[in-house]
Amino acid sequence: MKKSNKYSYISGKQITDVDTGTRFYDFQGMRLPSVTTILAKTKNQSYLTAWKNKVGHEKAEAIKNLSSKRGTAMHKFLEHHISGTGYDDLTPIGCEAKPMAQKIVEMGLAPVSEIYGSEVMLHYPGLYAGSTDLVCMHNDMETIVDFKQSNRPKKEEWIEDYYMQIAAYAMAHDAYYGSEIRQGVIMVCTPDLYYQEFKITDHELRSWKHKFLKRLDHYNELIFDEKERAKVDMTDLLKEFESDRT
Repeated sequence: MKKSNKYSYISGKQITDVDTGTRFYDFQGMRLPSVTTILAKTKNQSYLTAWKNKVGHEKAEAIKNLSSKRGTAMHKFLEHHISGTGYDDLTPIGCEAKPMAQKIVEMGLAPVSEIYGSEVMLHYPGLYAGSTDLVCMHNDMETIVDFKQSNRPKKEEWIEDYYMQIAAYAMAHDAYYGSEIRQGVIMVCTPDLYYQEFKITDHELRSWKHKFLKRLDHYNELIFDEKERAKVDMTDLLKEFESDRT
């Protein structure tokens, strides 16, 4: 995988609200909500609530924390592999995450011919921001890649928010850098090394962009009063992607 300087990425500052845990980004003095915050605030939580009630809130929190630590460790291994820098983690979590990262390298990264950036902060000016794991050429298409750990294999109907997340990153990349991201790839691995890959391209990618914009519009309705919402009017942007659905 060769490295490319095709895009000169700028970085923002990540901010976490200590009271709510909500994540924001500061880009050039503008505070923007993160993609994950937007999706979390507008998600139907009924399934998650039912699961917590079933397994117990204490156990659910323990599972959530372990998954988060494992995912962070797996991402760390992948980040160092992509950058070509040495890294190891001999903690129990690290020893579990390392083969997961290796499985993604083996099964997922083979079609990557060129790397534009890893752990790239992206923002759509005035609307939202976030960090994507990889921007690259994948099977000869400019692609946004997101790495995910999962406790069990995923069904496609479970990962709608993953699709919206990657569509949001593609839209932000195109808006700021003038690119034409045509593909999003989600690479998933479980602790028992079951690998899955989900792809969205072209028209399907545009459809998920529209779905994300509707979630963003809902988020703005929840967060801002009428005067503040007027500053983030998304009417034209929603119409642009709505026109592709007819």
